[in-house]
Amino acid sequence: MKRRQFITLLGGAVTWPLAARAQQPAKVPTIGFLGAATQLSWTQWTAAFVQRLRELGWVEGSTVRIEYRWAEGSGVRAAETVAEFVRMKVDVIVTTGAVILSSKAMRAFSSIPTVFATASDPVGNGLVASLTRPGGNITGLSNQQSEIATKRLELLHEVVPGLRRLGVIVNADNPAAMLDSSEVASAAGTLGLTALTAEIRGSGDISPAFDVFKDDIQALYVCSDFLTYTLRIGINTFAHVARLPTIYGEREQPEAGGLMSYGPNFPNLFRRAADFVDKILRGTKPADLPVEQPTKFDLVINLTTAKALGLKIPESFLLRADEVIE
Repeated sequence: MKRRQFITLLGGAVTWPLAARAQQPAKVPTIGFLGAATQLSWTQWTAAFVQRLRELGWVEGSTVRIEYRWAEGSGVRAAETVAEFVRMKVDVIVTTGAVILSSKAMRAFSSIPTVFATASDPVGNGLVASLTRPGGNITGLSNQQSEIATKRLELLHEVVPGLRRLGVIVNADNPAAMLDSSEVASAAGTLGLTALTAEIRGSGDISPAFDVFKDDIQALYVCSDFLTYTLRIGINTFAHVARLPTIYGEREQPEAGGLMSYGPNFPNLFRRAADFVDKILRGTKPADLPVEQPTKFDLVINLTTAKALGLKIPESFLLRADEVIE
């Protein structure tokens, strides 16, 4: 073989692998999506998140990969999932503040950029250093649940004449929910109500909780939390038997038979969470993304439940509602 031919072949052998590597597609980023409850119960929220991602140019299965996992109300399962996401080396995690706190896996979350789509008092619970400067590797959206406890009680007072004794159900394993129950007790005192609290940690605690209340309460406040959200049908069933009006923080609760809810629009929070993810995937650090707060709160009432309880809802109240379920 002539020397010139050998050099040409050798050059081709070196160049070809380099060209092949250059043509390899870029790595598709992976989002670890950890839902607090069940896949079915989060359908609307997940759809809102994915739709917004698409609007921002992130198409699932094409330009981004999403790994879905469901804690189903279990802090242990949430912690196991976070460990799995760490092993998978996902680029960003999307979940809720309650899951982060209850999973007792803050250190694992801090190792991966994390966006909470909803959180109650993220500063007070230690998720972030401040709303404007989160610091660390976690940021997201506050739902202001505990801050609107007084408003919820005022609404409940409007539809339950002569309300004086209030029952409160709270997940004792969730610091955010416990803070909410504390705010409820304080607000109840301000409004001249007596509050009786029952703590739960699982589905088996629902019946004992209502045994605590017995006939001593006239209405029920359920602290927003991934566990009470997961158990909403069971809680509503016991409330119906006890003929107790209920108020929640999410619209899905009256959709499942509860009386009413007042809280932020959760599909919109998940849409905004997608904006956070977009910025992080494009290079922005979570510490540089201020925590956002909701600007709109929805009032939802189940008129069928109200009629079953013998409550006559004022027309003025119904006109203020964002949704009336009949």
